[in-house]
Amino acid sequence: MCIILSIITCGIYGIIWYIQIVDDLNTASGDMNGQSGGMVFLLTLITCGIYGWYWMYKAGEKVSVIRQRQGLPANDSNGILYLVLAFFGLGIVSYCLIQSELNNVAAYQ
Repeated sequence: MCIILSIITCGIYGIIWYIQIVDDLNTASGDMNGQSGGMVFLLTLITCGIYGWYWMYKAGEKVSVIRQRQGLPANDSNGILYLVLAFFGLGIVSYCLIQSELNNVAAYQ
């Protein structure tokens, strides 16, 4: 649904989704000192996307923390997967994978 809304709104919903994913990922991983979603988006804009790639890699680490908290095996290659997808213009696929992990966390709570 988020992908469809992103397409229909010409990417505006995608920005909102990105910001919310960052905030939710910080909350789920317990990283209260992490950058807010708005700040990550702003830094991504200022650096022409480079900070976004960095954040994708860091998101993989946070997903591993979330999986460990659930008692599941941590996958240390998530960050690399998200980074490679974003580097080749498939960042929205990374968002979907991260959202799936967040949905799994919400289902267990």
